Amino acid sequence: MSLSYSHQLLSPDPHAKHIEVPCFMQMLKMERKVQSARRHESIYWHLASHGVPKSLHCLCLKLAEEYAVNAMARSHLPPPEFVSHLTDPSFDHIVLLTDNVLAASVAISSTIKSSVKPEKLVFHVVTDKKTYTSMHAWFAINSVNSAVVEVKGLHQYDWPHEVNVGIQDMQEIHHLIWSHKYDNLKDIEYKEEHERNLEILNLSCVSLLNHLRIYIPELFPDLNKIVFLDDDIIVQHDLSSLWELDLNGKVVGAVVDSWCGHACCHGRKYKDYFNFTEPIISSNLDRDQCGWLYGMNVFDLQTWRKTNITANYHRWLKLVSIFCSIVLIYENITSILCFGNSDFILQNLNSGLTLWHPGALPPALLAFEGHVHTIDPSWHVAGLGHRFPQVSQQVLEAASVIHFSGPAKPWLEIGIPEVRSLWNQHVNFSNELIRKCRIIG
Repeated sequence: MSLSYSHQLLSPDPHAKHIEVPCFMQMLKMERKVQSARRHESIYWHLASHGVPKSLHCLCLKLAEEYAVNAMARSHLPPPEFVSHLTDPSFDHIVLLTDNVLAASVAISSTIKSSVKPEKLVFHVVTDKKTYTSMHAWFAINSVNSAVVEVKGLHQYDWPHEVNVGIQDMQEIHHLIWSHKYDNLKDIEYKEEHERNLEILNLSCVSLLNHLRIYIPELFPDLNKIVFLDDDIIVQHDLSSLWELDLNGKVVGAVVDSWCGHACCHGRKYKDYFNFTEPIISSNLDRDQCGWLYGMNVFDLQTWRKTNITANYHRWLKLVSIFCSIVLIYENITSILCFGNSDFILQNLNSGLTLWHPGALPPALLAFEGHVHTIDPSWHVAGLGHRFPQVSQQVLEAASVIHFSGPAKPWLEIGIPEVRSLWNQHVNFSNELIRKCRIIG
């Protein structure tokens, strides 16, 4: 600002002051409008990530119809001559837990395309009951070259009673945590620091298929080593050496440090997942420790079965349940005695339901503590589903697996065009059902 202009602003001239005040108020009003528009844009962007596109819904309906009327769509997966491959340890077994047909097809086709020996690959796709017919029909009609694909619905598993009870308890507690977070946030005026909460409130955080990862040894009792893939990934390089990887007695192989260097894990340190105001969290965990990446992992199921990982997972969930039980008992007693302490109830409810953010990763970080073998960051580059992914072209090209973790999934219109094109390369846009449902890149 020049000296002469500053002098004019400080001038006692009443006419100048008469002009300055309205201008300042107008600028302040405009600034508030801009901030409000940004807040609304962010909210609408996140809301757009919560829905299922009409095109994907159409694809599922068309495939379900095919399953009903087309015998080929109901044919055995895999064909009888390949059933023995499903439990053969000499093959490379890949597990996907998903209810997204298109995403599953892209994950599988990209893995096969990148494989040096696709004939060694066996894919195990687990889905829910409502998606089973569509998922089965897709892979029955669109058979993959060389590799074997199995599609199984959760309703087809015959688990022991204790496993069913454990899964039911797990689902209920995760839903309680999510609902509590939602109730506390829905009436709060949105600020920039709340943006992460909008992502957490996505219903995928309470998806049974997301949380069932902790039951992979029960899902596949005859397998010894598997690679787990999320459905929002593409594979760019051969994965075969993952099955030969020595995990040094650990259960899971995962990327911990990002491509940007040691202890570089912006947005996924323990403090981003856990509530360190709770003594049980702060006394057991390091707030600056990097959380490992879920989405492309090697699991040694033989070693897992010898540990207490799943039991430890349920112990932490039980802790949430105990806090909630204290609240219920206290409410019952105080209702009988006609007195109550709402602060006590709120404090204990918060203690139980705010130990960690909703989602599959936080309780897994607790359960797998001490059982994680760090693998090279080039195996798995994540975060491409966020609005401004800070990943160089060189890092993207070198990555074996690209993970669209975050709200902007590549099958959504809000998907980032620069990285969405990488995913679109593996969609078969010439497929008749893809064209009928107007799925476009």
